[in-house]
Amino acid sequence: MDALKQPRPETRVITGNAAAAYAVRLCRPDVVSLYPITPQSEVIETLERFHANGTLDAEMVQVEGENSAQNVVCGASMAGARVFTATSSYGLVFMYDAILQTAGYRAPVVMVNVNREPPGIHAVCSGQQDMIATRDSGWIQVIAESVQEILDLVIMAYRLAEDREVLLPIMVNYDGFYLSFLAESVEIPEQEAVDRFLAPLNDQPPRPVLEPGSSKGCGAHGLGAGYVELRRKHMAALDRARGKFDEVDALFGADFGRSYGGQIDCYRTDDAEIILVTSGSAVGTARTVIDAKRAAGVKVGLVKIRMFRPFPIEVLTKALQGRKAIGVLDRSIAFGWDCGPMYQEIRALTPEIGTVPLLSFIDGLANMDITKPHIERVVDDIQRAALGHDYQSVTWIASGE
Repeated sequence: MDALKQPRPETRVITGNAAAAYAVRLCRPDVVSLYPITPQSEVIETLERFHANGTLDAEMVQVEGENSAQNVVCGASMAGARVFTATSSYGLVFMYDAILQTAGYRAPVVMVNVNREPPGIHAVCSGQQDMIATRDSGWIQVIAESVQEILDLVIMAYRLAEDREVLLPIMVNYDGFYLSFLAESVEIPEQEAVDRFLAPLNDQPPRPVLEPGSSKGCGAHGLGAGYVELRRKHMAALDRARGKFDEVDALFGADFGRSYGGQIDCYRTDDAEIILVTSGSAVGTARTVIDAKRAAGVKVGLVKIRMFRPFPIEVLTKALQGRKAIGVLDRSIAFGWDCGPMYQEIRALTPEIGTVPLLSFIDGLANMDITKPHIERVVDDIQRAALGHDYQSVTWIASGE
């Protein structure tokens, strides 16, 4: 075929929710389970529109609640289908028992979770607490920074989840209201390119699935050593997922010209004396501040966490070793610890990274903006700690403490 006539990516200005839906369509799921909740509803509305106009060939299952939505995709996945669902906040909490079941079954479900504050204090606004509430559910969890990365991460998620050495559900997280409704220019790959990217999954050994009349089963009561064996295999699969995610990211970059660093993305860290660690939509603002601070002579770098579960222990340790001070900016809290959850996780790496000043910053709860002045203050506090001045271990930015 003439190169000028080759299919080319399409560029559109679309929202984060629409980007997730376009990615799902490109991955050709067999079963999609749908239930609306703000700010996720646009994802399933867009998929329904694709189905209505004939561009999405999937079984669309409309359910009465999120718990049923997760059970539908879990069951369909165990029968061999490629599946998708989406939720947020209260919906994620409502399906919690089914989330645990899906992980225990090793069902390679791909789900979008549009981060929003969960129950406790009613808040229809952005926050990563819903993701944090499920961090020990056994799912792989990844976090997108931009609308383009949402689309790309969903495609990568299928390649990772369905890998026979992984076979685990994946939750693709992105900040509600900030990214869900943000419209940006997005490159949408051509269908043939996504088919080629996912095709190697078809060359792997068949995964165990339930078939009528077969003796296979799942969900039986685990007892003693058999239960322990399944848990250890689950943990081993999560461990393999770290390196696999790096591989998938690199392969995606080779095929589509965009890659994101794998488990973490480092920005201006080569000679950095101090490091800011954060995730999600705050990263773009942080890069802008870091560039300004660099121009002012402050040797600061940024580490963006893309894979939250399994936690990127090895690559994060390497990125943080040898620094004079480290700050972690969380959009959620670790109840009972008076700090942010990502700070809590990094604090566990102290034996590997050394006893340098480690500061926790909590900001952006309940739709509050994480602004340039906020991040400037964070970097200034990290720098003062690096210079040996007294510092506050935990700072709630919005409250002024």
